[in-house]
Amino acid sequence: MRTDSSPGTLPAREHLPATDAGTPVLDVVIPVYNEEKDLQPCVLRLHDHLERTFPYAFRITIADNASTDTTPLVSARLEAELPEVRAFRLEQKGRGRALRTVWSASDAPVLAYMDVDLSTDLNALLPLVAPLISGHSDLAIGSRLSRSSRVVRGPKREFISRAYNLILRGSLQARFSDAQCGFKAIRRDVAQVLLPLVEDTGWFFDTEMLVLAERAGLRIHEVPVDWVDDPDSTVHIVRTATEDLKGVWRVGKALATGSLPLDRITRPFGDDPRDREIQDVPKGLARQLVGFCVVGGLSTLFYLLLYTVFRQFGGSQLANALALLVSAVANTAANRRLTFGVRGRSGAVRHQAQGLVVFGIGLALTSGSLAALNAATSEPAHSTELAVLIAANLAATVLRFLLFRAWVFPDKRESTVVAAHTPSPAPSPPTYSTQPQYPPLPHRHRYTTAPRSPYDTTPFRAGEAADRTTRGDATLHLQPVRPTDTDPRDSR
Repeated sequence: MRTDSSPGTLPAREHLPATDAGTPVLDVVIPVYNEEKDLQPCVLRLHDHLERTFPYAFRITIADNASTDTTPLVSARLEAELPEVRAFRLEQKGRGRALRTVWSASDAPVLAYMDVDLSTDLNALLPLVAPLISGHSDLAIGSRLSRSSRVVRGPKREFISRAYNLILRGSLQARFSDAQCGFKAIRRDVAQVLLPLVEDTGWFFDTEMLVLAERAGLRIHEVPVDWVDDPDSTVHIVRTATEDLKGVWRVGKALATGSLPLDRITRPFGDDPRDREIQDVPKGLARQLVGFCVVGGLSTLFYLLLYTVFRQFGGSQLANALALLVSAVANTAANRRLTFGVRGRSGAVRHQAQGLVVFGIGLALTSGSLAALNAATSEPAHSTELAVLIAANLAATVLRFLLFRAWVFPDKRESTVVAAHTPSPAPSPPTYSTQPQYPPLPHRHRYTTAPRSPYDTTPFRAGEAADRTTRGDATLHLQPVRPTDTDPRDSR
């Protein structure tokens, strides 16, 4: 997908070095709401697994979504006992809100999350984040629908999950296999650009993030997982499904109208081989030819149908002109979007005007062919007229493609290739400006922050977190992207 202006906004993919200065490589977020029973076993199990198997420094962040039970007390106790655990309190519910707030403020280069029930086997965690650390991929998701996945769950949840993913494939052309699995990871530099485009604050957050990432050309890595259903899950299936369908409609409408500014993250990396200068290989020519042929074939059928209809009410010249005019407008719009990847309304009027010039050339060719046919015979058969028009349109099609490629939709990526290969790094959150840039680490760092009292239940609210600088450099200072989402004074 290419727009008229697609500046590189993210740095080139690089293998992420470890750090020995208090900054973890991985930050695993666990969103919770009234999970006083399951929270401590979950965190202890995850912490033990990471200590034994993960070769880099890590952090576990508990994101409490306005729990009304003793979940805040459990979070505070775990934070006091385990140096790698941090507790964060939001005064509003919403898994998406929690993830966006914590991820946006985290200083870890790889961000992940998992559900508190730990339905997904933790042995998939390292394969999940490894492609992000190596620089191979931008996002990673666990998939329960992969052929090699091993899943234990009831028929009701199986049907709902597969039906939902079929809806995504049919309506949003999603190619990832499992949008709902609570086991995902993303690089921080990608999250800083992608998350501001995600509107949902609930369960649809995952799906919207993945759809936008896929449409923007980001690489999504899928990991087959072993997954066992939690019979005590508190997720309301019907309400969640309804909200998800509303989200599908909203995102689908935005994509159809071109209102999403995906050009902010389109072609973001300087190491994309499609951006490299290679002699004698025109950029995107094969793909453009295929797209142009498909659009041209459909346009020809549309043109012939219009010509047959208009021919019933007028002469051949008038019918040809009207049919060619209507089909030319549709052809230019389709080629603009599908063949040359230009989205949005910018330049649409100019492109249509240039397309009409190309239409005029096609009109001259087809009208001249009809004039020659009428000069040869006074009353040609309708089939003969169609054959002559098809031949003339083939000649006009070749010329139209050349004019579209060189004049109407010229490839302007050359002007951004240098910028794409030498991008400026995405800005880090201001609260971490004093952190060093990931020097090599021979072994995992251990935090030395003094433990807090297990009875300290003071909420750790967004907006206040950035001001808490007295607890040591290893403390996670959180600052939300949208203060109104997490401000306790917000009436929503």
